[in-house]
Amino acid sequence: MNIILALIPVSLVLLGVGVAAFFWAVDDAQYDDLDTPALAPLVDDDATRTDEPARR
Repeated sequence: MNIILALIPVSLVLLGVGVAAFFWAVDDAQYDDLDTPALAPLVDDDATRTDEPARR
């Protein structure tokens, strides 16, 4: 029974940290563009990298 008294405050603190992290991510524009990162592996890297020397 004593472990319940310790786990309830710990779980509430973890819940608060999770909610705070979610609102930080939303305010920091982490969820603004959900489509472009999913398409990034499909883009040809040779066309986008112009600053690197050509590999032989």
